[in-house]
Parts: sequence; C-alpha cells; structure tokens
Amino acid sequence: MAHELPKLPYAHDALAQVISEETVNYHYGKHERAYIDNLNKLIAGTEFEKLSLEEIIRISDGAVYNNASQAWNHLFYFMALSPNGAFEPSGKLAEAINEQFGSLDEFKEKFEAEGLSLFGSGWVWLSKDKKGKLVITKGFNAGSPLTTPDLTPILCFDVWEHAYYLDYQNRRAEYLHRLWEILDWKVVEARYEQ
Repeated sequence: MAHELPKLPYAHDALAQVISEETVNYHYGKHERAYIDNLNKLIAGTEFEKLSLEEIIRISDGAVYNNASQAWNHLFYFMALSPNGAFEPSGKLAEAINEQFGSLDEFKEKFEAEGLSLFGSGWVWLSKDKKGKLVITKGFNAGSPLTTPDLTPILCFDVWEHAYYLDYQNRRAEYLHRLWEILDWKVVEARYEQ
C-alpha cells in the first residue's frame, strides 16, 4: 500500500499568526512529502509494503524507520494545529494536567523547557501511559514514543529547524511558546481519551 500525503484540514495560510504560509508550504508540502515519497520507494516489494506507518515504526530501523517515523510524526503534529481550535484543555485531560503539573501554565513551561533542552533536531512529546499518567519526553531526529510499548503519544511539537527557521530564525523558544496559540486541545483530548 502506498502511503499518501493527506490534505490538511485548514488552508496553508490559516496558521499565519504563528506559522507562515511559506513555512507550511515547505514543511508540510515539501519535507513531509519527501518523507512519504522516500518511504514508498524504500518499502516497495518488502515486508513493510502493506503495513501502516505505526506498524513500520515499531519493527523497522535505519532509513525505513527514519522516513516512516518522520512521516508519522509530521502528520501527528500538523493534524493537532488549527486556526480555530480549543485553546485550553478540558475534561479528563485538564484534570490530569492540573494534578500532575500543577496548572496548564506550569505544564507548558516544562514542555517548552524540554523542547529547548533538545540539542540538535527532534521532537518534544506528551504521552500517556496505560494508567493515563502523562509523561513528557523528547526524541532525537525521528524518535517517537511509538517505540516505547507503554506510551501512547497525544501531543508533539517539532523541534527541527525546518519547522521554524523561516519565521523565527534561531528563536526556538519563541516558536515553541507561540505554538500554543494554534494548538487544538480538542484533538489532544480525543487522543488522551482513546
């Protein structure tokens, strides 16, 4: 099965208050497309050819893993953004954040700090364990919590320079802080409650 680049649920200029149309065009339209196209070439005629991205990530390594994980990570990231989302969590997720981190602001501060402490390129993640406990982690390069059996990812911020350099140059802290303005917490809540 060939993997495809899905259409975003918003226009490429819809996030422009935080991420420019030019960045979305390059980051999603070119970088993400390249990961998917490369993966399709790598898996043609192999045991990975009929597997989902998640299945490939859990059992592969090398170039196949890198392209599958980057493809999945980017989809996960972009599909949680919205120009009109719910900009604060509610329900069980809000309760878990307040209980574990003290407040939403304290959680955001810790999440951003993890993203800032990542040397080089990668991802900062919020996952839940099998009991619903929240865990902040970071992954280098194409790293993903999908490879940790007890964790289910629910949120990620991309900390590769191509995610922010056109808009923020070397100001990673500002980029991470501004992403909350376009994060749709309803998407994250749905992931948490699955």
